[in-house]
Amino acid sequence: MAAPGEVTALLGPNGSGKSTLMRAVAGLIPHSGRITFDGGPRPGDHAVGYMPQDFAVRPVLTVLEVVLLGRIGRIGYRVGEADLAAVAAALGSVGMADHAGRLFGTLSGGQRQLVQLAQVLAREPAVILLDEPTSALDLRNQLELLDLVRRETRRRGLTTVVTIHDLNAALRYADHAVVLTHGRVFAAGTPASVIDAAMIAAVYGVEARLTAAADGFTTVAALRAMPRGTDALRGPP
Repeated sequence: MAAPGEVTALLGPNGSGKSTLMRAVAGLIPHSGRITFDGGPRPGDHAVGYMPQDFAVRPVLTVLEVVLLGRIGRIGYRVGEADLAAVAAALGSVGMADHAGRLFGTLSGGQRQLVQLAQVLAREPAVILLDEPTSALDLRNQLELLDLVRRETRRRGLTTVVTIHDLNAALRYADHAVVLTHGRVFAAGTPASVIDAAMIAAVYGVEARLTAAADGFTTVAALRAMPRGTDALRGPP
């Protein structure tokens, strides 16, 4: 469902299984299903970069040291020139090269998210999994981060999967969308074909209005929450 050079948005309400699926694909939890990459088995850990919702790191580490942690699995007995080059390239990609010597604990929330993304990119993966990367960001930083994710996905030929709650962001930034509910796929396809009023009512329990904007994108306006316990909140068809 996800392809190189493209962004797939993983959508669904809280508790639908998005983060669990991401951790399973990242190889962090056991799973009973089958995960394939290019029709074959899951590649080694170095080929998959995972950015969790909760990023725990010692605040006394420098930005460079935090990003260098992304090279674990590739670093030999000591840090080599290739490792430092990958870190420098990743920091440059996210616009944080000038902050390499700063302590991570002194950064703003938006800067920390950029450093986390740089850590994932420094791994030089084929696949990146970003679990709600914009959840703690203000509007401007959300847009800048999603612009950056899409640009690096295209430039590096990455297969990118992003869990996101903002349906408007999914419509604007994603190439594909997968909607989960009750741990199962409810719908999958292009964002414009998947995100409609019927899906929003069935999966989110929200009455919404969709409007075609002047720039060609569809925008979603939430009108009201539907009563809980109605058949609108049904499981997958």
